[in-house]
Amino acid sequence: MRFRVEEILLGDRRLRDFVAVQWVIQRGDPNAVPPLKGDLLGNRLLGLVGLLTPRHPYHRHAEVIHFLARAGRKLLGRVSAAVNRRFNDHYGERIGFFGFFECVDDFSVAKALLDRAREWLEVRGMERMRGPGGYSNATHEPYQAVLIEGFEAPPTVELTHNPPYYGKLLERYGLSKVKDYHAYWFSPESPESPRLERLARAVRSRREIETRPASLKRLREEVDLIVEIYNEAWAANWGFLPLSEAEADAMAKSLRVIVDPELVRFAYVGEEPAAVIGFIPDPNVPLRPRWHWPLDADLMRAARLLLARRRIRKLRLMFFGIRPRFRRLGVDAVLYHETMHIAWERGYRECEASMILEENDLIIKAAEAMGGRRYKTWRIYEMPIS
Repeated sequence: MRFRVEEILLGDRRLRDFVAVQWVIQRGDPNAVPPLKGDLLGNRLLGLVGLLTPRHPYHRHAEVIHFLARAGRKLLGRVSAAVNRRFNDHYGERIGFFGFFECVDDFSVAKALLDRAREWLEVRGMERMRGPGGYSNATHEPYQAVLIEGFEAPPTVELTHNPPYYGKLLERYGLSKVKDYHAYWFSPESPESPRLERLARAVRSRREIETRPASLKRLREEVDLIVEIYNEAWAANWGFLPLSEAEADAMAKSLRVIVDPELVRFAYVGEEPAAVIGFIPDPNVPLRPRWHWPLDADLMRAARLLLARRRIRKLRLMFFGIRPRFRRLGVDAVLYHETMHIAWERGYRECEASMILEENDLIIKAAEAMGGRRYKTWRIYEMPIS
């Protein structure tokens, strides 16, 4: 097949085609949920600063490029390449990232795209290529990794869904697994371990542990506390990068639209904040595409979200952090058990805990104790550049 690969800079109008590739390749897949185009390209009416626009704070500390494969007007695939200076400075590394990977089931197209990304990173002195992600693979960034198990269910907010052959294309190119993430699914009917309830009750009886919900009236302050706990609790995790002030602002704005404050809860030991947990009603439920214009226009999808946001019955566990000095005290059991039961009492019918690092035994055991079953796995790959 004859095709060409185009190089696209930030601000180029062809980024509209870059975004459209996902819609073309995943069209008709009942479990595909592409993000709002405004999340990537920006939308003033919806107040969105797109990730693929020069105004997005990501670009203050990164250099990026985009590659688009097409045959005539037919879109075949895409990939980005990025040097995230803040990430490399944090780790003292020279890792280049590839992201936004979408491709038809044709290895020649995948190879051409990945070759261009790899060459671009090599010119900039990078030693390894890691991905896919959004632009890069810091733990808090959206659109991480390639789905390799669990294609029968739609993704929850900010997670990826893709055809099953993507992993094979990447491995044929020479990329190898560097890390897996898992998702666990549970419902009010999931068989909860009696041990978890006994542990939570015992911990409360012998320790001064208090919990409280987040307050919408002082949401920005609450987000600052979430960030403070997150940056301490996740510091030793693979792929961690501290959340910045700009990212905290974006979190506050996104949470205000969809959050149920009863399900974002803090735990205190004495008067010290020890942990935070955040279950978020899944906006992907009303955002699922209809595969028909104009029902898939951003304004129509956003309208569905605003109308349905208080009736969404599906949750995603977005974050769960325990400060290191409060671990092994049972704070996690108290907070997890309490918040899950509040969720069921408030009428939620299903929940996903994700993206859980494959070695995060603390959270995996908590999910299993609540009757969770592993139902999705995503993979991040890596290879030497030279």
